[in-house]
Amino acid sequence: MGLKYSSKINKIRTFALSLIFLGFALMYVGIFFKQNVWLMSFFIFIGFLFIIASTIVYFWIGMLSTKTVQVKCPSCNKTTKMLGRVDLCMYCNEPLTLDPNLEGKEFDESYNSKKK
Repeated sequence: MGLKYSSKINKIRTFALSLIFLGFALMYVGIFFKQNVWLMSFFIFIGFLFIIASTIVYFWIGMLSTKTVQVKCPSCNKTTKMLGRVDLCMYCNEPLTLDPNLEGKEFDESYNSKKK
């Protein structure tokens, strides 16, 4: 189908990393407004807030990571962390589930939704 899945932990880490890059990019945009101190300060401050937000997201996913279930992937035999009813191996993207009702079914992230 062309959909690219990755593990939930990796998605959140990628989001946090993109916040850092976006924050630095906004700070660099501020350099182009050296003549207008307020505008330059605005871009630098907003960039700083993006970097602080990234720190908060990294802290949150770190805390969430401590509550995950660690399973051994049947494909690559590496220990991976699982969030929710279904997730993918962090290394080989093998679909994983701890729910016996979902074994053998096609991988779908909607299985983690509380709505049925």
